[in-house]
Amino acid sequence: MNIKKSLILAGVSLVMAFGAIDAASASPWTNHHPRRVEVNHRLDRQDMRINREFRHGEIGFQRARMLHRDDHMIRHEERVEARFHHGHITRAEHRALNQQENGVSHRIGR
Repeated sequence: MNIKKSLILAGVSLVMAFGAIDAASASPWTNHHPRRVEVNHRLDRQDMRINREFRHGEIGFQRARMLHRDDHMIRHEERVEARFHHGHITRAEHRALNQQENGVSHRIGR
């Protein structure tokens, strides 16, 4: 009888856990918030620019690696800020991320 109760309790716990995960992922702010979309789209374009300039020999391996690292740090910062604000970033954070992206953008192709 105890084993049956344990199995039922474990099953109910799993169902509740998956329900909580599903509810958390259903947030209206996840990845589709306009400020997040704009920042991530710009990071993707910069990534393509870095790769293109490396392929064409306009920048070296070390410079491309450094620029990719800087873009990665900006993307990480965006994700951390979005997690802190339940899936969106504030206007001030958006401005700060854009300024950081401007700095990386100006260093691409020099």
